[in-house]
Amino acid sequence: MTKRRVVITGTGLITALGTGTEATWEGLLAGRSGVAEVASFDAKDLATRIAAEVKDFKPEDYIDRREARRMDRFAQFAVAAAEMAVKQSGLSIGGDAEGAYDPERVGVIVGSGIGGISSLEEQHLKGVEKGFDRISPFFIIQMIINMAPGLISMRYGAKGPNWSPVSACATSAHAIGEAFKSVRFGETDAAIAGGAEASITPLSMGGFSVMKAMSQRNDAPEKASRPFDKDRDGFVMGEGAGIVVLESLEHAQARGAKILAEVVGYAANSDAYHVTQPAPGGEGAARCMRRALADADLSPESVGYINAHGTSTPFNDANETQAIKTVFGAHASKLAVSSTKSMTGHMLGAAGGAEAVISTLALSRGVLPPTMNYQTPDPDCDLDYVPNAPRQQQVEVAMSNSFGFGGTNAVLVFRRYADGA
Repeated sequence: MTKRRVVITGTGLITALGTGTEATWEGLLAGRSGVAEVASFDAKDLATRIAAEVKDFKPEDYIDRREARRMDRFAQFAVAAAEMAVKQSGLSIGGDAEGAYDPERVGVIVGSGIGGISSLEEQHLKGVEKGFDRISPFFIIQMIINMAPGLISMRYGAKGPNWSPVSACATSAHAIGEAFKSVRFGETDAAIAGGAEASITPLSMGGFSVMKAMSQRNDAPEKASRPFDKDRDGFVMGEGAGIVVLESLEHAQARGAKILAEVVGYAANSDAYHVTQPAPGGEGAARCMRRALADADLSPESVGYINAHGTSTPFNDANETQAIKTVFGAHASKLAVSSTKSMTGHMLGAAGGAEAVISTLALSRGVLPPTMNYQTPDPDCDLDYVPNAPRQQQVEVAMSNSFGFGGTNAVLVFRRYADGA
């Protein structure tokens, strides 16, 4: 089967560091933390009372006010980030404009790990207090995850494949990977892909808190997410969205699009081991990274940077480190590895999408974002984590890792794009 080259021409980011790709990128390079005490509800009874909330998002900047009221926050994030990505790419769908895409050849694959949980909580409470015949008629469409790609497809008239992967913290990496395959093998010519999450709510925060999965460093929120540091004590929940526009290289060149990076590899697999813990030694993650490199037809030595899953949990960080060493061997010590979750928090189903955008920026701009709060080395985490400050370094190939509960793994590989290459 003929493989087409696939490129990224647009990005959209919403994170706790700011709304918009540039706002997040500037925050990352400044080493700024988006983590603070939870402001959206009273979390005083929870063991974890901190999170990386999006603070400056105004849905009416991207969505009609009346329509926005009918959407859950996660879907608002998805639509807004898609607007950013489409605008940057100059993507045109339908009509007679030069370079416009056939609507049936444009897909939308956007997922979420949890979806409209705030709407679920609000409407359940309303039902209990006032009767379930009083809940909003928009409740179901607010809650279901595939409403995010549905709304995006309606907005732009994209009539190709339209669906949502749901794979916990690997969700949006899977979305981008499956969209990549769709364009690569000719099912579509372009796709809008990624993920969104808005799960900083009493129920989900409470659930993760009683699992003891989250950091309890409530007295120093900005230092709570500390991937690969010996004193890490759990992840910090984040929210937001990460969306990319993918196109075949041929079509992007024909319409004169600015190409930001090339997607060259993708793999997905399972640990088949435990519902929450990674397989010992990161065995499943290692297999996934190897498969992604094989899919890209690249050697381990060609990779210069890894945007790690790096959740700041004891199990993940040690196992991911071991998996990297297993796959890359002696080259592992030469790799730059960083976890931007140290600043954005863990965006769950949106993490892979956001980190795909960040990997793209690292390649195109020649700067590697840091791992913040790396203070005490852990003997089990002994790689170059780009500690505490960004690094001016041009790399040619970047890898982005995403792993989720249920043992699900996704790895994406990106290559720097140079005109004529």
